[in-house]
Amino acid sequence: MSPRKRPAATTLMVCAVYGAQGLGYAAVVTALPAAKDRMDFSDAVLSAILLGVCVAAVFGSGLADAVAVRRGSRSALCLGFLLQCAAMAGMSLAHDRGVYLGAVAVYGLGLGTVDASSNMQGVALQSRAGVPMMGRLYSAFTAGGIIGALLAAALATGGVSALTLVGGVALLQLTVALTGRIWLVPQPPARTADTTSPDRRSTPLPGAAIWAVGSLVLVAYVLDAAVSTWSTVYLSDGLKTSDAVAPIGYAAYLAMVLLARLVTDPAVLRWGRRAVGVCTIPLGTIGCALVVVGPGAAAAVAGFAVAGIATGVLVPIAFAAAGQLLPARSDEVIARVNVFNYAGAVTGAVVPGLLGSGAALRLGFAAPALALLLVLPIARRLPTRTSASPKPLPEGEPA
Repeated sequence: MSPRKRPAATTLMVCAVYGAQGLGYAAVVTALPAAKDRMDFSDAVLSAILLGVCVAAVFGSGLADAVAVRRGSRSALCLGFLLQCAAMAGMSLAHDRGVYLGAVAVYGLGLGTVDASSNMQGVALQSRAGVPMMGRLYSAFTAGGIIGALLAAALATGGVSALTLVGGVALLQLTVALTGRIWLVPQPPARTADTTSPDRRSTPLPGAAIWAVGSLVLVAYVLDAAVSTWSTVYLSDGLKTSDAVAPIGYAAYLAMVLLARLVTDPAVLRWGRRAVGVCTIPLGTIGCALVVVGPGAAAAVAGFAVAGIATGVLVPIAFAAAGQLLPARSDEVIARVNVFNYAGAVTGAVVPGLLGSGAALRLGFAAPALALLLVLPIARRLPTRTSASPKPLPEGEPA
């Protein structure tokens, strides 16, 4: 039976892809302190490693584009997971700095490949279903990240290195790569399928629209990186909370991101993508403002939680909108929009620390608040359609 006739299994497989990606990223990030101790890295080297991962991921997004247009997004996704599997195995076993850094570079390449191609698959799945699905897919990614962080904490409690978790997740990535060839959406390659279509042959990519939708992705990841990098530091050093209280801000943020993504699809179906985006951006701004002007830890934690609504909603609706800009070349559009992810991650991780330290670190969260306000006019121009195809496509008909 072809994957087109197994919609439930294909949906579960694409959800598993997002979950595995979130789990893998959490495992790698939480293992950085263990790698620092094993390799005797300085904090500056760790920062350079994270920057290097983002740079390599940009090339990975380009690799996903190159593979998808010739062999389809399913092949690109499986390749990305194979790269991540090899890289994670290397990071888990390496005791030499050169080997570890090489594995990190390969991981970044695989990260970008999977990020881009998983969104290609998500958009293709949504097109076939005829209803919004990107919210639930990204909720699987967030849930995977939370599970990965909890597993790393549990292993640390038992005295087991977090690098062991990285090695275990490598096996999961290999499993996803092998099973994905059977169960993922068989999206046709753009360069070989329907070559007589004017859209495929000669229609240029919508550059201005890619920048517009990409700016939504960029701002969402500026906010995400700012909170993930600096929320615990601000609560601990700036507001002098205890070690037990300091991580609560990030936990509240992640919980709200997950909740927002779980309700995104029903909200988009009822009110439309434009209305949902326009409503959530001010909430993210209010959340950041609470952190900046709030009187204490409780206000900051509440602010991080409210800000999570914007991140939770903006990313899935932006990639869903990207898939509609030029459906015949959606894989290429998504690969380009995905690059904005890493620009936002680097900006959000760096800028707040430059704007203040200690109690003044609160001023750093004014940057994502301002960025959110700047993209509000773009959100007002989002298409109100919820998918590129208002009805499920007949079996056997390509998207």
